[in-house]
Amino acid sequence: MADLDKPRTYEVLDPSGMFRHLRQMPEQCEQAWQSALRFELPREYDRVNKAAILGMGGSAIGGDLLCSVALMENRAPVWVHRAYGLAPFLDENTLLVASSYSGNTEETVSSFAESLATPAKKLVITSGGRLQALAQQEGIPIFPITYQGPPRAAFPHSFVPLLAIFQRLGLIEDKSADLAEATQVLSRLSGEFVETVPVTANPAKQLATALSGRACVIYGAGFLSAVARRWKTQFNENSKAWAFHEALPELNHNAVVGYQFPSQFKQAVLVVLLHSSLL
Repeated sequence: MADLDKPRTYEVLDPSGMFRHLRQMPEQCEQAWQSALRFELPREYDRVNKAAILGMGGSAIGGDLLCSVALMENRAPVWVHRAYGLAPFLDENTLLVASSYSGNTEETVSSFAESLATPAKKLVITSGGRLQALAQQEGIPIFPITYQGPPRAAFPHSFVPLLAIFQRLGLIEDKSADLAEATQVLSRLSGEFVETVPVTANPAKQLATALSGRACVIYGAGFLSAVARRWKTQFNENSKAWAFHEALPELNHNAVVGYQFPSQFKQAVLVVLLHSSLL
């Protein structure tokens, strides 16, 4: 296990500068929020009553969390489409959002191209690539991602714009106060988890120490199911390590039955249970 209290450790283990991007997350969230509130949408988009979000990986996670918000409020159905082919219920009252940081995600570009023949109201969130070119060709609104960094650090730009745009269209309630509170919490946590805070006082370093050399399985329930998926993908992409996620209460009916076999997994796996006072 590397010494997490030595600055040199981060120079070696974080060559892409993820710490820098994480520290900028509160600012990135606020910038994305303000940009999305100013973004011009065609007037006819006000008539949408449901939505489908095309995306893969980190670009789809924003859709997952937006789906959780919409589900809790029971205002409008939202579908996240991680695949080729057409998303369901694409009628004239559907908002179809194609989200790809690079604009070259194969599945998203393919599905979006196929959806052009449908009457759905379309919107693209991207930094460029084939998706942007296709949207420009078809005269479809593009919300531009101007943030420069690795796609796995672009979460504020795949989630926050959706939050603002869905709020403006009446598909979810006003989230201005929630967004302000979230950025404040992120700023506070950034100070608590920063690499200069020693292991003895740093929960992030303590969790990293416990996970060293082990496979991680993240459990989440309700809206935390999408958060568990996000944790899983971040372990995959940042740590280049296997990780898995499970959702409660479903795991109570199957995953728990397999805990005892194979027996050698007991020492190789660590479960992280996400919890919230809202559940």
